[in-house]
Amino acid sequence: MATGQGTAYHWLFGDQLGPHFLDPDGGRGPGRDTPLVMIEARSVFRRRRFHRAKAHLVLSAMRHRAAELGDRVRYIKADTYREGLAKAVGKRDRVTVHHPTSRAALGLVTSLERVEVGPPRGFLVDPADFTAWADGHGGGARLRQEDFYRWVRRTHELLMDGDRPAGGKWNLDHDNREPPPRGADALEVDRPYRPREDSVDEEVRRDLDRWEKDGDVSFVGRDGPRLFPATRKEALAALKRFTEHRLASFGPYEDAMLAGDPVMSHSLLSSSLNLGLLDPAECVERAEAAWRAGAAPLNSVEGFVRQIAGWREYVWQLYWYFGEEYRGSNALGHTAPVPEWWDELDAVDVRARCLSTVLAQVRDTGWTHHIPRLMVLGGYALQRGWDPAALTDWFHRSFVDGYDWVMLPNVVGMSQYADGGRMTTKPYTSGGAYVNRMSDLCRPCAYRPGDRTGDRACPYTVGYWVFMDRHRARLERNQRTARPVRGLDRLGDLDEVRRRYEEVDDGPP
Repeated sequence: MATGQGTAYHWLFGDQLGPHFLDPDGGRGPGRDTPLVMIEARSVFRRRRFHRAKAHLVLSAMRHRAAELGDRVRYIKADTYREGLAKAVGKRDRVTVHHPTSRAALGLVTSLERVEVGPPRGFLVDPADFTAWADGHGGGARLRQEDFYRWVRRTHELLMDGDRPAGGKWNLDHDNREPPPRGADALEVDRPYRPREDSVDEEVRRDLDRWEKDGDVSFVGRDGPRLFPATRKEALAALKRFTEHRLASFGPYEDAMLAGDPVMSHSLLSSSLNLGLLDPAECVERAEAAWRAGAAPLNSVEGFVRQIAGWREYVWQLYWYFGEEYRGSNALGHTAPVPEWWDELDAVDVRARCLSTVLAQVRDTGWTHHIPRLMVLGGYALQRGWDPAALTDWFHRSFVDGYDWVMLPNVVGMSQYADGGRMTTKPYTSGGAYVNRMSDLCRPCAYRPGDRTGDRACPYTVGYWVFMDRHRARLERNQRTARPVRGLDRLGDLDEVRRRYEEVDDGPP
């Protein structure tokens, strides 16, 4: 779009790839004919040692999108974003960009001349509306996801029957906590959608191989065939397959784990949402339509809607509402470094079967569902007292759906309780009994989930009691943790449990 002051361009970041980042929005978005700019900045991959499968997915998605846009887009490969933008536009040209998803990217675009930042896309709630809601709920001192979720349901008329929640209850979690079927190696459910690689993926893999060989960048993990959508067409196919063939069985087993079935009935849509290939509104509306058509039970649909309209939206809003200082939260004073075997995704020498299984899943695919992330990975790190900032960076780098806005609240607030309860009501960690109840991972393990001492003491059971003991003064004041803290006084072997914990160094358990 030429003007007297040059040409107006619109800049698309690599997580702004869907059509909702292009549609005009009352003058606040790009026009239908506005020329576009996309920048592939090599420096992004130098700053962090990303999972190879994540790097592949992001580059494949960006290059596929550029191919779809054709002559409308200037696709620039450069060392940095600044360098790429200088190559793409002239000194008199103007650039618009939708609000980026990280503070670093926002800082960059706001520092550039002639770049106008528009509102964010890809989320349900306007940031100003969230700020008003949060300020009215204690100013962020003790916000609760459940309150936010109900507000979103009302304002967006999601799963509502008039003024009441569909089915009469807001929360159907009690129906969605089933252990896996006894004796099953996998759920009896249709397989998830998986894409087919093409020439773009081949080109990406050649480039990544060359960059590594040249010593320009370094990755972790394995890059097998691409498992997640890289185009809008693929993402819609994945959404369709989930809602039509997998959503019905999602709810009951959403917290369960099976060693031979890491996917279970999960949607695998998080990476597509976080790349901007899918809009959250279309996902929750498609799920609600399945329930109203009788194709999926309410508990499964409510659980899926809660993940997107509740938790994902909540995490995005809190990332911006809490501010940059939230990154330094460390209420528990945990400072131990993330060990090298964990950083390298080295599952081979891990004897604890739950941890070795989950770590291998991350190594091989860059993905696990939310319970392995929270209770197996996050729980172990919390018990060992690892630095929450370092762990946040690890999750960001190691997961295909990991971004700064995703992982900062999820790890600091939810997983590591480093914010002292601003986001959740208690630390989420457990002994081996929880993993044993919710999975098939414990039976062949070298450790026994009920043992606190001895050679077969479960690292999670030992770690749980030592964590409770270490933070007794704080946790005994919390009504949700006061009871297990009192249980410490009934442990006649607590000194031995402490010794067992200290015997385990930073090597794999």
